[in-house]
Amino acid sequence: MSRVSPLTRRRMLGASAGVAALAVGGRGSALAAPAIRKGSTLTYWGGLIFSDKANKTLTDAINKWGAQNGVHTEVVMVNQNDTVQKVSAAIASGTMPDALDVGLDLLIVLSRQRVFLPLDDLYASIGKKHGGWLAPVEKASLMNGSRFGIPFGISGNMLVRRNDVLSPAGFPNPPATWVDLVAQAQKVVKPPFFPIGLCLGNCGDGNTQINVLQSYGGRIADDSGKHATIKSDATRTYLIWVKDAYDKKLFPPGVTAWDGAGDNNAYAAGTIAFAANTGSIGIAARNDDPDLYKGTAYSSLPAGPLGVISPMDPQLRAIPKSSKNPEAAKALFEYLTQPEYTQAYYADAIYGPVLQSEMELSVFNGKDPILAGLLDLVKKGTPPGYPDAYNAAYADVCSNFLIPKMIQRVVVDRWDFDRAMDEAQRQTQATYNKYA
Repeated sequence: MSRVSPLTRRRMLGASAGVAALAVGGRGSALAAPAIRKGSTLTYWGGLIFSDKANKTLTDAINKWGAQNGVHTEVVMVNQNDTVQKVSAAIASGTMPDALDVGLDLLIVLSRQRVFLPLDDLYASIGKKHGGWLAPVEKASLMNGSRFGIPFGISGNMLVRRNDVLSPAGFPNPPATWVDLVAQAQKVVKPPFFPIGLCLGNCGDGNTQINVLQSYGGRIADDSGKHATIKSDATRTYLIWVKDAYDKKLFPPGVTAWDGAGDNNAYAAGTIAFAANTGSIGIAARNDDPDLYKGTAYSSLPAGPLGVISPMDPQLRAIPKSSKNPEAAKALFEYLTQPEYTQAYYADAIYGPVLQSEMELSVFNGKDPILAGLLDLVKKGTPPGYPDAYNAAYADVCSNFLIPKMIQRVVVDRWDFDRAMDEAQRQTQATYNKYA
């Protein structure tokens, strides 16, 4: 018997500081080969993405596995932008699920605190059966010397653009730089059409601005990964760029309060020309608006003065130390790497492959431009955090949305650049001090 409990989409306000403060003592150890207890219950929090078909594919696969193995499965699909808040509350109340989908930022922070079981043996076993893990995945998923999550997909932002609007305006090619993007936007802005649909809110999409900042030469911290370096001439130059575009009303009203669905909804409504998106916009258009899908083009993120920063972001499955059914969770994780499942899931889930064998799946070698772009991202993208050191402190900065908040200080609160940078510098250094 299975139960699915969908959660409503709501705005995440960056309350992840509570997660970072919830230290969990003790060190877990890898368990023996999974031994499934018949009649047991497995609760699973799946990551809700902007594809109903992919969400259903995951839910159905978990429930099918449960029925085959005599395990009662309870699946709750959680909006990925709400995961930090929900996990924070669950740790505090002792109500964590038996297994869950989790992003790399949150996993790296909580792995330091031993919230999750290490899964080194399972990771190695799955890799061996599938020809090995892809190199970027191998690097990104190693945390504090162990594997605390099993990767299941690579995401990353592409520049999604309204080619049907931009080409007639004289821009058949994607903007090569962020300055070019503003120039193109100025030619097509016509309220209620506000071209630059780049999220500036306190959610994962808002953290794309970190990549723009880094492409301008700004850094979160120095090469040692210990000392904050937010305040710099490069950051000032970046803030000039974003404020200038905002003041020209090239960003949509309310963009600083968007959640993870903000760009999707605006693009579907036909009110923006550009978005930094993993491809969920294209998936939705392909299913619901063929004309919009046909008029959409995909390219890499534009470059700043230091070039293109286009990080890959692994999504992983983890097992809390508090899990009442870790053996079943491990068996489920292994089940979900079968090509019969991954072929169907990847077709709609806007994720790139994580295993060598998955690169040969027909879904990545067909005519779908979105999936082809994600495969290219796996091959050419930059590591998470690059050029910064991707450590727990960096992930904590991302989870607390310190860069989007700095932008909001400038464009909404009208703080001067120095005041906004000083606040972000202090907050960032305080975050790094926690991990010293």
